[in-house]
Amino acid sequence: MRKLFVPALSALTVFAMSCGNAPTNENTADSTVVTADTAAAATPATSEVDSTANTLTDAEKAEGWKLLFNGQNLDGWHIYKGKTSNSWTAENGTLHCMGSEKDKSDKRADLTSNDTYENFELQTDWKLTPKGNSGLIYLASEDEDAAYLSGPEYQMIDDKDFPEKLEDWQKTGANYAMGGPLVAAANPIGEWNHTRIVVNKGHVEHWLNGQKTAEYTFGSPEWKKLKETGKWKDAKNYGKTKKGHIDLQDHGSEIWFKNMKIKEIK
Repeated sequence: MRKLFVPALSALTVFAMSCGNAPTNENTADSTVVTADTAAAATPATSEVDSTANTLTDAEKAEGWKLLFNGQNLDGWHIYKGKTSNSWTAENGTLHCMGSEKDKSDKRADLTSNDTYENFELQTDWKLTPKGNSGLIYLASEDEDAAYLSGPEYQMIDDKDFPEKLEDWQKTGANYAMGGPLVAAANPIGEWNHTRIVVNKGHVEHWLNGQKTAEYTFGSPEWKKLKETGKWKDAKNYGKTKKGHIDLQDHGSEIWFKNMKIKEIK
């Protein structure tokens, strides 16, 4: 299995418990060390590669869609802020974060897109293992110790059997710590889910398996109240990045992504 290694920087500031260290209140290859700007390839695995995954139709290409994950390696991605991680691999056509019982290990860190985006629609399929916890952060800045301190998080978690009690704003599809999901739409753990995120001139929608789970507008009175009185009240730069990275959270849980694509909205 090829693993991704990059130079280590300072340890991530732990704000508190959340999906992916937030604050408190399936290609064959030999082993190789690579840098943040090169590919981390795959290992043999038991399941077969879905030949239809991680591809775009001619119609999608004409519409402006681009793949964020090519299904073969980690081209286009790096470890957040040049931290060190050996947890992210590309295997069997999936982008795989390997699980670990040592959630706060210094060998674990988020995976971040090289490119930044402002107005866009993002879609991806993902699945978790039992008791898993992760998330997808967007409009993330690398000026902070952790991506979640700048960009909103689309929550991904085992709503049913997570070992700790969950608040509504911690459940799958929510805008983490800014309000619970509008509906419970997650498939059973182990099954694939389809996520859609739309960000357009400050207006944001979260979709899960065809159902809208969150909707908000940056800077609205409701958004300001939630930010100023909730988890992010001391995170001064939360929600301020206008054009930012896509960040996949490593919370020590095993999670897979595929069919990850993005279309910029002009």
